[in-house]
Amino acid sequence: MTPERRRLRLAGVCGIAAPVVALLFIFSAISLSPWFSWTANALSDLGVGEAALVFNSGLVLGGFLATVFAAIMLSIYQDRIRRVGGLVFLLGTISLIGIGIFSEAAGRIHFYFSVAFFVLVPISFWILGIGILRSGHKNWGVLTVVLGVVGALPWVYHWTAVAIPELLSALCFTAWSLVQGARFYLGRP
Repeated sequence: MTPERRRLRLAGVCGIAAPVVALLFIFSAISLSPWFSWTANALSDLGVGEAALVFNSGLVLGGFLATVFAAIMLSIYQDRIRRVGGLVFLLGTISLIGIGIFSEAAGRIHFYFSVAFFVLVPISFWILGIGILRSGHKNWGVLTVVLGVVGALPWVYHWTAVAIPELLSALCFTAWSLVQGARFYLGRP
């Protein structure tokens, strides 16, 4: 197997594992927190309760895997548009790590990392989607742009608590990461 093929496989594994790990830890933290309410809390509230270690380490580990995925993706793309999209995506994945390291107990910095993640990832999908469309992969490009739009839409509405829009946005990230990870793993960058 060539070094390039190994890098693609590593990116694929990380792209698939990142959201799976993050969601597994998030739902584990929810199961350990009987007080948690989808309509009264933010997911980040789990980062300061009895399940804080589970929640925060899941975000850090998932963010680390996503960052490896994004860094390899950035190194693979040669065209300017997808490189810019990859860089924005990389910054979003680093923000996910920041959410886990700087829990709500750390103060305002937690808010900044959270906003960065939920803003940067959809923007990266819009940019990546345009680059993917220009490279001739119409269906994948359109789906990427649509997932960016759907991931941003929950934030247009006013919610009494943000756990639901956080999950909806995270599911768009999950879907895209799983598919792009599988594409990389199968050798189709």
